[in-house]
Order: sequence, then C-alpha cells, then structure tokens
Amino acid sequence: MLGRPLRLSDRVVADPPVVLAPMAGITNTAFRRLCREAMRASLGPGQVGGLFVSEMITSRALVERNPKTMRLVGFEADEQPRSIQLYGVDPAVVGSAVRLVVAGDMADHVDLNFGCPVPKVTRRGGGAALPWRIGLFEDIVAAAVRAADGAVPVTVKMRLGIDREHHTYREAALRAQDAGVAQVALHGRTAADFYGGRADWAPIAELAGLLDIPVLGNGDIWEADDAVRMMRETGCAGVVVGRGCLGRPWLFADLAAAFDGRTERARPDLAAVAGTMCRHAQLLAAWMGELRGVTDFRKHVAWYLKGFAVGRELRAALAGASTLAELGDLLGTLELDQPFPVEVVGRPRGRTSGTRTVALPQGWLAGAGSRAVPAGAELGHSGG
Repeated sequence: MLGRPLRLSDRVVADPPVVLAPMAGITNTAFRRLCREAMRASLGPGQVGGLFVSEMITSRALVERNPKTMRLVGFEADEQPRSIQLYGVDPAVVGSAVRLVVAGDMADHVDLNFGCPVPKVTRRGGGAALPWRIGLFEDIVAAAVRAADGAVPVTVKMRLGIDREHHTYREAALRAQDAGVAQVALHGRTAADFYGGRADWAPIAELAGLLDIPVLGNGDIWEADDAVRMMRETGCAGVVVGRGCLGRPWLFADLAAAFDGRTERARPDLAAVAGTMCRHAQLLAAWMGELRGVTDFRKHVAWYLKGFAVGRELRAALAGASTLAELGDLLGTLELDQPFPVEVVGRPRGRTSGTRTVALPQGWLAGAGSRAVPAGAELGHSGG
C-alpha cells in the first residue's frame, strides 16, 4: 500500500491520502457524491476513503448567511468527514466565519484558499495573490486557527506565488505551520501560469522536506499513476486532484486501486459514461430543481464525452438540454457500444491557458510588508 493515512484529527482521516480539490461551480454535493461513491466501491480492506472538499465558500457570504452560500455548505448525511474551503482577505471576517462553522457544527475540517488565480479574486488581493502580503497572510491563518480552537483542523492550499519573480510558498508554508495549521497543499504553478504549461513538482518535494506537518501535492494528476509518481518523486504525504476528474468521477476508483497496489483501472464504455451522466444530472436536479440542475450539468457534457465519436450537432444538443427527459432521450441516440477512448488517457482536462499577467490591486507588489486589508477585498457570494 502506498502512503500512510492522512490524519488531520480523530474525525478527519483520508485513507488513501487523496483529496478532491475545491472547484467553484463543480464540487457541489452532486459531484462529490459521484466521486465518493466511486472511491468507496474500490477501497481496499480497512480504508475509509479520501476527503471531498466543498466548492469555495467566501467568508463574508457565510457570516452574512447569504442564501446561496448556506445552501452550498450543506452536506449529505453520509458525507463524513465534511470539508469546507473558505476564502477571505480580512482576518476578522475569516475568524468569524470559522467560529460560525464550529458553533453550527457545519464541517469537520476547514481549508483556506490561497491558490485561486482567477482575476476577479487576485485583483482584490485574494487567492494566490495574498501570500505576497505575508503579514496579512499570517494574520488570516492565525485568526482561523484561533477561531477553530482545536475543534476542527485548519489547512491551507496555495500556489508557488504570483509569478516566477514573486514566489511565496516557502515563507507562507513556514508561517502557516507556525500558526498551527494541520497540513499544507501546494499546487506546482504560479498564478501567472494559471492552468497552462506543466506543474513544477520540485517545490512540493522541497516543502515535504522543510515542514514538520504533512504536505500535499497538486498539479497535473491526470491519472492514478500520476498520483503514485508524485508521491514517490516528492515524498509528499498525499495528493490533491482537480481537473483530472472532470467528466471522470471514476478516477477516484482508480486512485483507491493504485494506492492499494492494484493495477486495474476504470475504462468505461460510452454506455456506462452515459449512465453516469444521467445520474449526475439527476443528482443536480434533486438538489437544485430540474431546470437549474440540468442547466448546470451542461458544462460537464464535453468533459464526459471527450474522445468519444459524437457529432457536433448532438454534442451541442446535449449541452443545451433543459430537462432530464430531453437529456435522457439525447443520450439514448449515442453509439453506446464505443469503448473508452484510450487516446485521451493522461491528457489534460478542463481549461488550459498560457502564462498571463496577474490582475492585482494597485501597488500590491510594492507593499509586501503591509498588513492592511484592501478596500472591497471581501466577496459577498460563493461558488461559481
């Protein structure tokens, strides 16, 4: 068996040490269920499964009890442990959000987002931009750990930095450890890299040797064998899987097998993929209502069908379906006996891009020593 169980507290254990990355608009309760069920069906003896984290929850929206946010922080009865990722830029607001989570027994684990590269986040000084203001970063993490007061573990997820000239991961990881976080996850890209190029795993290995707490690696885990390779090459304590599972929740079955030393891998034919698509849409419809759920499912269609021989018109029709019946009828017209397209194995999924200039607040890079909260930094909504 590869790796030890990741134990953040008595209630928060990941075995195998695999985490579903928070992805805005993706890792809602429906998608988490599909990934969790796939992994559980493939677990080895004694294994309990990984951590399946909510999509990003903004601290301000949680404190203000925004209706959409309160819906996003709901978990199914069998979701154990429950993991929430919080985003925030104001230490006081983040601390209040964590206290609310603890007082309301909303989650068993809180992860802090310092890795988002999206312009609407970084231009406010949040996400991957924030660790550059290392004092503010330290204040936020310390406020979260104090508010948790040992009731739930607090972890952080970050990138290498803003760009190649402005790396932040070493100092940020050390300060997070000193503040009392239970684990650090590092994505081997800068904010400027966005989702392009290849992830650099060397800094993950560096942190694994530098810190006394577990370090998780993130970036370019497209297949279960990539996770195994990352563990062996970097010495990290576990992996965080994001875009690799888009349209492929069964990747978590492969991860369970790989960490258990088994070689079988899921290669579902189009009939099985269509069945998963139907179930995914049904779960979304049950959670959001049929029209909203099927509409929300549209973005998943291209990911599920990647590599299969499906005509452009049919793809467009599937991506425009508005009811479960319409979606089911369209899926029934597919050539369902197609085997899984092996040519897409190991290929990137989801959005990709080249290097870009990171949107930052005015004067951000010149004020590394400032602990001031940028004006208007907190977001009042959550998720996608």
